[in-house]
Amino acid sequence: MTESLIKRRHTRKIKLGGIHIGGDSPITIQSMTTTDTANVTATVDQIKELEGVGCDIIRIAVPNMKSAKVIHEIKENIRIPLIADIHFDYRLALEAINQGVDGLRLNPGNIERRDKVIAIVQEAKQKDIPIRIGVNGGSINREKYPVLSPESLVDSAIEHIKILEDLEYYNIKVSLKATDVLTTIASYQLMLEKRDYPLHLGVTEAGTQFAGSIKSSIGIGTLLAMGIGDTFRVSLTALPTEEIRVGKEMLKSLNIRNDGVECISCPTCGRCEIDVIGITEEIEKKIAHIDKKVKVAVMGCIVNGPGESKEADIGISGGKGVGILFKNGKEVRRIKEEDMVAVVVEEVKNYK
Repeated sequence: MTESLIKRRHTRKIKLGGIHIGGDSPITIQSMTTTDTANVTATVDQIKELEGVGCDIIRIAVPNMKSAKVIHEIKENIRIPLIADIHFDYRLALEAINQGVDGLRLNPGNIERRDKVIAIVQEAKQKDIPIRIGVNGGSINREKYPVLSPESLVDSAIEHIKILEDLEYYNIKVSLKATDVLTTIASYQLMLEKRDYPLHLGVTEAGTQFAGSIKSSIGIGTLLAMGIGDTFRVSLTALPTEEIRVGKEMLKSLNIRNDGVECISCPTCGRCEIDVIGITEEIEKKIAHIDKKVKVAVMGCIVNGPGESKEADIGISGGKGVGILFKNGKEVRRIKEEDMVAVVVEEVKNYK
């Protein structure tokens, strides 16, 4: 696989649980649970499923004390860093810290009194817990900023940041999300001119799996190609596992991360005589959890099929109801169409 030519923009490095964000640290992919956080079993099960498809960091909603008080139980059963999403109530932040959370998503300007912010910062400092300042079109002060723009998003974020900086707290990361892709891109570019805190990328309320994946890929992908961004979430109205799958494909497309199986396939045409779409989708589902650097090709006809299949580690070149299996550029054997998924999955599992 080609080495990435992207030059990362420098940001300061912070620690979140057992990993680092910013600086020269690997770019990480995040998601957020959709379960009732107080339901420990359901929440842990969902996080484990996300871990299985490559999620690096998980965030949970903490809307009440009942949710806050089970954080330690959740953490005991997962492997990846856990972030508590807090709004307005400083007591929830303090309890989350007490329960051993790895990070907070909290805007200090939304906490009603300075002494309460000080209490949070003191505890966060003691436990070395980073705080993410997260602003979007729905969270800026519309009386002060009637028009949503990169400037209003960044200025709003700076207001929150200064509250922490005045308390000599710099263990911060920042997100600036808009539903408009171009506003999102410009906001992150502008923020880099103001501060060097690590950046959490995202296009907020991007939409369904189809539309949201496109908007997120353009917005997040453009920023990553510019070397901007240290961690990100693909926000979809879909299962959280789909957010991770889209995120991993973004990083693979930019040659930023090459872990996991890469699956390429032809767009099909009138020459195709096997169900390329169905076969490829089934293969992708069955190999999503496999953490190997393997390139798989599923091709539908004899025109480009053999050449592309030879370029992959494992490839199928289709004919009429049959296909030729290629491995490391060499033809191995002919297989029936109904056996293609099982054969390719088995080859991936055994590939060395």
